Amino acid sequence: SWGQHCTPLIHDSDLTWQYHHHVPAKVPTKNQTKLANGETEVHHRPKRGWIWNQFFVLEEHMGPDAQYVGKLHSNSDKGDGSVRYILSGEGAGTIFIIDEVTGDIHATKSLDRERKTHYVLHAQALDRNTEEALEPKSEFIIKVQDINDNAPKFPDGPFVATVPEMSEVGTSVLQVTATDADDPTYGNSARIVYSILQGQPYFSVDPKTGIIRTALANMDREAREHYTVVIQAKDMAGQVGGLSGSTTINITLTDVNDNPPKFPQKNYQLYVPESAQEGKPVGKIKANDEDLGINADIKYSIINSEGANMFSISTDRDTREGIISLKKALNYERKKTYTLHIEGVNTHMDPRFSYLGAFKDTATLKITVGDVDEAPVFSMDYYIMDVYENAPSGTEVGAVTARDPDSRNSPVRYILDSKEEGERYFRIDESSGVVRTTQPLDREDMPWHNITVMASEVDNPSLLSHVPVTVQILDVNDNPPEIATDEEVIVCESSRPGQVIQTVTAVDKDDFANGQRFSFALPSQLPVNPNFTLKDNEDSTASIIARRRRFNHLTQELYELPIVVWDGGEPSLSGTSTLTLRVCPCQRHGRIRLCQGEAFLSSAGLSTGALIAILLCIVILLAIVVLFITLRRSKKEPLIISEEDIRENVVTYDDEGGGEEDTEAFDIIALRNPAAAEELKFRRDVRPETRQHRGPAPSRRSPSVELDEVDVHEFIKQRLVEADMDTSVPPYDSLQTYAYEGQGSPTGSISPLDSPGTQSEQDYNYLDDWGPEFQKLAELYGAAESEVTT
Repeated sequence: SWGQHCTPLIHDSDLTWQYHHHVPAKVPTKNQTKLANGETEVHHRPKRGWIWNQFFVLEEHMGPDAQYVGKLHSNSDKGDGSVRYILSGEGAGTIFIIDEVTGDIHATKSLDRERKTHYVLHAQALDRNTEEALEPKSEFIIKVQDINDNAPKFPDGPFVATVPEMSEVGTSVLQVTATDADDPTYGNSARIVYSILQGQPYFSVDPKTGIIRTALANMDREAREHYTVVIQAKDMAGQVGGLSGSTTINITLTDVNDNPPKFPQKNYQLYVPESAQEGKPVGKIKANDEDLGINADIKYSIINSEGANMFSISTDRDTREGIISLKKALNYERKKTYTLHIEGVNTHMDPRFSYLGAFKDTATLKITVGDVDEAPVFSMDYYIMDVYENAPSGTEVGAVTARDPDSRNSPVRYILDSKEEGERYFRIDESSGVVRTTQPLDREDMPWHNITVMASEVDNPSLLSHVPVTVQILDVNDNPPEIATDEEVIVCESSRPGQVIQTVTAVDKDDFANGQRFSFALPSQLPVNPNFTLKDNEDSTASIIARRRRFNHLTQELYELPIVVWDGGEPSLSGTSTLTLRVCPCQRHGRIRLCQGEAFLSSAGLSTGALIAILLCIVILLAIVVLFITLRRSKKEPLIISEEDIRENVVTYDDEGGGEEDTEAFDIIALRNPAAAEELKFRRDVRPETRQHRGPAPSRRSPSVELDEVDVHEFIKQRLVEADMDTSVPPYDSLQTYAYEGQGSPTGSISPLDSPGTQSEQDYNYLDDWGPEFQKLAELYGAAESEVTT
């Protein structure tokens, strides 16, 4: 079996076996006990068994010789060299070598535990002669023993940290942690202790945890804001000989509201001219606060009523200044100075510092009002005046008053604004401000006038003030009333005595405060009207009443009725209006019938004989039209052409053609020479060109008017020359007829072909009233007379 021939070295710190080729010369003193007589008793530890398959080697060995690791030995080895030891595995033959005869293992290179902590190898014992295995192949481990060769490090440094100012002692700021690459399970190589090298007495560090804390009370940011702290980490539990590393922490004190606002001085002065505009800033004031951010926000206020009534103060967010603005207009002559008590208070309070008192401060601001030359001031903001219409030029309308508000009390001059149209009707006295008319005014033309009066100081005309003046034109009864004749008055033929024909009203351009009152009557200087009378309804209306039975529009169609109307003014005015009454046949319920048509005939002044002549002409024209249509419908006999005729046969087509302008249908050239006929087509339908007349022409002219102005003789002469020069005509003379009527005649056709087919609505029964002479004419139109009733 495998055996070992090694000497164990015991370390009291962790009781771990190491194997070396020497024995320590010193016995640990921790195993001695001091007796009462002064002697010491040595305690001997019992010998522990050795685990053969684990070896140790120190890292970083710097000796000249190879480091002895351990020895392999087989019980079969008698010491005669017949056993050969073989080593294989990690580092065998390069890092670790073995003596094949003795089994001693040495490390030939310096090892680093932080790079590789252990090596796994295999041992074999062979018979040198037969190469047979004397022992089974066995595995063992060589561990690299740690030494303190790595200093602590701060991988995340340097650090930045903050802590509120005025914090209590022991307030945690930041925790730092150092790392050590040495073995933490063996010895004190990786046992770190923290200490502070720089930053005392303001901060301290916990030696074990690395937590940095405040060590000084009431650290004031306003006194010192930034601190640099250096922390050291040392291994070997801080003992002498241990390795160390350090890092830097930059600590900043954050602000808290521990300082009240302070005005730099207690009394301020400010000059403000009296012309300063309302709502505009006039000055500013500022209180200082050593704090930052919201801890330095200040709210300003005016705490005395004298200042608060005239001025206001607000805070500028950016500059933290108090902006003083004017609330009401200043008046130097009324008050020359104002005293303002201004207070500045922090808006964000910290209750921890309430013991320091109120976080506010006050200051006094004295405002001096400056005298400014001001424009005159009117006694009223606006003026309303009145004057009667038709008043003579120069009549006084009213007066305006303005004064100089300054202490000098300069005289004032008044003028009217020349830009307004009211200057034509009014003028103003420069000194007194009295407004007068320049001409008589008419209320019915313009009842109100708006003017602007300007006032300026005589010493300083550039300063102007304005005031609006409204002038009302009062009414005078200067317009007589008139009858309102929007519609004509219709009298039915069947009217009875006492029947109301129509109710009339009156209009008056004048204005009456209590409403217009009118009275009506017929003219007294005229004889009594036998046909109509007038009744005053005493409600500003009057009724026209018929005095006789039945009217006949054929006998007399129009009647004139003068009416006198009085108004209720002072003095009362009257006017006479003449109404025209038209007699018309009326249907039942008083509806008018055929009044307009008959009015047209009557207005034309046609007599009975003229009417008969017109009707006879219409009958004759109708007969001619019927005859013309009958003749056109009769069929013409075709022309028989003899076979002996020297001309070629003419083919006749029963075609009327396209009308009066179409001559192509009967042109024999089209039969003899079609090609030549095509060339002359453009000539057949050429119309005479209109002549250009000098002088202004009407903007719109009908085609018929233009064609009437054509020189027909020139047109026919031109066509004759064209016919003489034409080589494609037949060898005999031909007759060309030009009967162009033109187009667009303004007169309608008298042909009955286009007449409506419905029976005329004209009622010819009234012809019976003309006498026996018209009886036949009435029967001709086939209507029996019926008595017209209403």
